[in-house]
Amino acid sequence: METTERAPRPEKVAVVSDVEARLNGSVATLLTEYRGVSVASLEQLLRSLRAAGGEYKIYKNTLVRRAAKSAGIDDLDPLLVGPTGIAFVSGDVSSVAKVLRDFARENPSLVVKGGLVGRDLISAGDAAALAELPPREVLLAQIAGMLAAPMQRFASLLQAVPQKFAYAISALIDSRPPESAPATKSTDDVRAEEAPRADEAAAAEETPAAEETPAVEEAAVVVETPVAEETPVVDSGASDLAVGQSDGPEAAGESSGE
Repeated sequence: METTERAPRPEKVAVVSDVEARLNGSVATLLTEYRGVSVASLEQLLRSLRAAGGEYKIYKNTLVRRAAKSAGIDDLDPLLVGPTGIAFVSGDVSSVAKVLRDFARENPSLVVKGGLVGRDLISAGDAAALAELPPREVLLAQIAGMLAAPMQRFASLLQAVPQKFAYAISALIDSRPPESAPATKSTDDVRAEEAPRADEAAAAEETPAAEETPAVEEAAVVVETPVAEETPVVDSGASDLAVGQSDGPEAAGESSGE
């Protein structure tokens, strides 16, 4: 006798589809055990989680397993033990984890078992660590500050490079060893260096003599020039004297003739 497999009821199919959609669309999923928590306390938890960006749902574990398997998630099976309430996170994960932590402090019956962040499985300790993180806005500001700090240090380094380079050059100059004393020169080297100097001294001594020569010649010219000018005067007197002497006899003859 053949047995026919019963088709799942539409209600269960709808629940599985709803859980699968929530698993795929949530930022994180935190699983809790709520055994011993009153209905009034659970309603308070629902409101607090909704304000923090979470949605708290209670399903049968068998339906959650089917939904997780359909979504390609096999890591949730160890957490699906006992009465399970699931907080689907669409906002800040740390804010939802804080609400669960604070509620568990007042209601110890609520136990956070772990969950998923994206597709990564986290333990109960990881969920508690998430609750210690600062809010999303503060965390983003801290991350931005961490990213900006290296750029600020790099800019400061660029400004300090020229100054440090100048200091390095100055230190390098100051650290140079003093110049060593000149080596002792041999007699031949001294003579070789003195020979050009002697030639230069001789040339320097000859130069004034060459310069004085024109002065002597100019003096000679100046001395000779008056002599040349006085010569006509002497010659003129001699001529006159000669004329007078030559005219004397003639004059005497003429007077004697008379």
